[in-house]
Amino acid sequence: MGFTGLARWVNAPPTGLSLVRDNLLLNHNAAYRGKWHIVLKSYRSTIGQSVPFERTMYTITMDENVFVNLEDPAAPTRMDVLSAAPPGQEISWLQNPSHYRSTFLTVRPPGSLEQLLTQIKAKWVPVRQTSSGNSNNPRSQPLSTAQQLTVDGHIFGIGTDWIVRIGNVVLAGGAVRGMLLEAEYLPLPVLKTPLADGTSDLLSNLLASILPLVKDAKTVAVTISDAQWEDVLWDREEEIKSRTETKSEAQDDDPYSWDNDDVKDWKPNDWIGIDRDQRSAYLIMGALRSESLL
Repeated sequence: MGFTGLARWVNAPPTGLSLVRDNLLLNHNAAYRGKWHIVLKSYRSTIGQSVPFERTMYTITMDENVFVNLEDPAAPTRMDVLSAAPPGQEISWLQNPSHYRSTFLTVRPPGSLEQLLTQIKAKWVPVRQTSSGNSNNPRSQPLSTAQQLTVDGHIFGIGTDWIVRIGNVVLAGGAVRGMLLEAEYLPLPVLKTPLADGTSDLLSNLLASILPLVKDAKTVAVTISDAQWEDVLWDREEEIKSRTETKSEAQDDDPYSWDNDDVKDWKPNDWIGIDRDQRSAYLIMGALRSESLL
């Protein structure tokens, strides 16, 4: 697995998917790899007046993994706590909140989350209710009805270095709302960029080249900085452990390993499998939420 970049073609025409596909096949000599299918759902809490702000939960299913983003606007962020903590008391302050504003996790297999929420009678309901059944009682709506969006498209390979995913964003009623385009550069697990927003010229140029020449096309790069992504994946227990323990540096004597001395927070499984898909899932959620589609 490599480093990925994501773009949103907001006003793609109904023929946008076929136009991009033809461009890939004719001008990039791309090879078809298979279908690209993603399912996105959203839920809201039904705790009622006991909390000042409504909590939300978003899920995205990619293959056999479901990525879940829980948000509580009333809870603090990690930076809120650290900025308020007196010098030398960061650890104790980090332990105080019962939870933080955002929690991002992975569950599998698909359907297990809804099963768990049903079994424990969790107070979550789909954001958009179905018209069938007892619509007057939101809690009677099954959690399986939460499906709002799908991304349907294709996966292509360009040579041995690139994987390209293209797909229409389809609403629950069948209406198409533009496209998502994702490029994955396989040779590098990490791609450093001097830009603060985390964009890469290499990925941006590839994504721009696969777009057909359509008048007034509106495209947006979907990015997240390394600092923001670190905050998303932040683990309270791991940080407290790292602040209280003295790390011993392990010397990697593999003569064939790539030079990663510039990577300070190295994790052996960065950008492999689920870890790569996590970032892609989070970016897709953010892009569609910013347009109020999710």
